[in-house]
Amino acid sequence: MIEKELLKLQNGSDVRGIALEGIAGENVNLHPDEANVIAAAYVKWLSQKLDKPAAELVITIGHDSRLSATSLKEAALQGILSAGAAARDCEMASTPAMFMSIVLPEIKADGAIMITASHLPFNRNGLKFFTAQGGLEKSDITAVLKIAATLEPAEKDLAAVKKLALIDAYAAHLCQKIRTGLNAGDADKPLQGMHIVADAGNGAGGFFANKVLVPLGADISGSLYLDPDGHFPNHIPNPENQQAMDAIRGAVLNNKADLGIIFDTDVDRMSAVLPDGQQISRNALIAMMAAILEPDYPGSTIITDSVTSDELTDFLENKLHLKHHRFMRGYKNVINECIRLNNAGTVSPLAIETSGHGALSENYYLDDGAYLAVKLIIAAAKAKKMNKDLSHLIADLQQPAEAVEYRFYIRNVEDFKTYGQNVLKAFQEKAEAKGIKIAAPSYEGVRLVFPGEGWVLLRMSLHDPNMPMNVESRHAGGCQKLTAIAHELLAEFKHLDTSVIK
Repeated sequence: MIEKELLKLQNGSDVRGIALEGIAGENVNLHPDEANVIAAAYVKWLSQKLDKPAAELVITIGHDSRLSATSLKEAALQGILSAGAAARDCEMASTPAMFMSIVLPEIKADGAIMITASHLPFNRNGLKFFTAQGGLEKSDITAVLKIAATLEPAEKDLAAVKKLALIDAYAAHLCQKIRTGLNAGDADKPLQGMHIVADAGNGAGGFFANKVLVPLGADISGSLYLDPDGHFPNHIPNPENQQAMDAIRGAVLNNKADLGIIFDTDVDRMSAVLPDGQQISRNALIAMMAAILEPDYPGSTIITDSVTSDELTDFLENKLHLKHHRFMRGYKNVINECIRLNNAGTVSPLAIETSGHGALSENYYLDDGAYLAVKLIIAAAKAKKMNKDLSHLIADLQQPAEAVEYRFYIRNVEDFKTYGQNVLKAFQEKAEAKGIKIAAPSYEGVRLVFPGEGWVLLRMSLHDPNMPMNVESRHAGGCQKLTAIAHELLAEFKHLDTSVIK
C-alpha cells in the first residue's frame, strides 16, 4: 500500500473516504483492501500499546447502516485475523456501543472498530478506533496508517468469527441507567404513560426506540425512520440539518408527544424537541444538559466549542452559577480539554459541541447521543410527575436575534494552513488598529467583540482549506452590519474567496 494515499484517508482522529461510486467527481479511495490493511495495522499498533501479544487480543467490530458497510467489515475482519487477533462481529451497532464493548464486563474487548462516516452522504464511509482510554488521537491514526502502508491485504476464513449481540447488551445498560435515575426496580416500567417519539434517520439508532423505550413502557407511536437504510431516503441523519429537525418536530406535534429524540447515523450525536415544538439543539441543548447536571455538580465548568453564543455564557454563569469554558471546535478537542481540567482538579462534568456531540465525565468521557437522551428522558419523566416539561429548565436562556456562518475557501495556495494563519494575524491587527475589541483568551481563531451588539469569529477549518466565519447579533439586521466590518478587514487577501458574502 502507498503511504501517501493511505494518509489522505485521515480525517483528524478518524479514517474517512469515498467507499462507493455514485457522485460525479468523487472517486472511490476507501476500498475493502484499505479497510483490510488498516484493521491489521490497528491490531499491530494496539499490541504494541498494550504490550500484549496479538494472539491474546479480542477486537470487536460493528457498523452503521451504510451500503458499503458489509464489504468493508468483512475485509476488516480478515485484516484483524491476519494480524493474529480474535474478532467479534457486532453487526449493526452505534459508535458509542462499540466503545462500551471494551467497558461492559460481559464483553471486555481489548479494542474496537466502528465502520461509519457519521452524517456524511451515502457514498462515504470510514473507521473509528477505540481503546479503554477512548477514541484514538490524531497522532495515533497517523501511526496506524503508516503501519498499514507496510502491509498487503490478506484473505482469511471468517467462519471462526463469533457474532456478538452487542446492541442488546448496550441497550440493557441504558435501560438500567434510566431505571436507576428514576429509582425504579429491575422489572419496573418507569416510562409508562410517557409518549416519546424517536427519529433514527434510517441510521443505526432505531434500537433506542425498540430496545430502550419500549421495554421501559414508553409509547413510541409516531416514531420515524427506525429501519436501517443506507440510501438515507427520508432526510440526512444529522441533528444539524433543518429538514431532519422539521421531521422530528412534526412527529412530536402530530402525535402530541412528551418528547422527541433525533440521532445522527452512528448515534454519537442527538437533539430533541419539546411538546410545544421547541427545538433543543445547539445552545439550547448545551444549556439543558448543564441545567440537568448542575444539582450534582454545583459551580462546575462546562466545556463547549468556540461558536457558542454570549447568551449561553450568561445563562450558564449568571443563572446556573456554573463556569463556561469556551474552547475550540472538534469533539476530541473539547473532550480532551474536559479530561485535562478534571485531572488538574477543576470539576468539569460536560464537554459538548453545538453539533450535538456531548460527553459526560460520568460516562467515560464518551460522546454518546443515546446517553444524552437517557439524561433528558430521566429529567422529562421527573418533570412530568410535577406537571411540567423540560422547557422550565431553560426558561431563562436567551437567544441571539440573528446568527450566520460563512465559509471562505483558500484557493491557489500550496500551504493553506500558513496562509490562513497569516490571514488571522492580519485580521486581528487591522481590527485592533480600528479600536475593535478582541476576545481573550481565544483558543481558536480571532473573535471580534462588539459590546451590546454581537461578535464575529474567524477561524481555520480543522482539516480543510477554508476559513469559517461565524457572526451573531443581538439585534435584527446586526449580522449584516458586523459582516460588512469583517469583510472590509479581509479585503486585501486575494486567495481568500469571500464571494459568499452578498
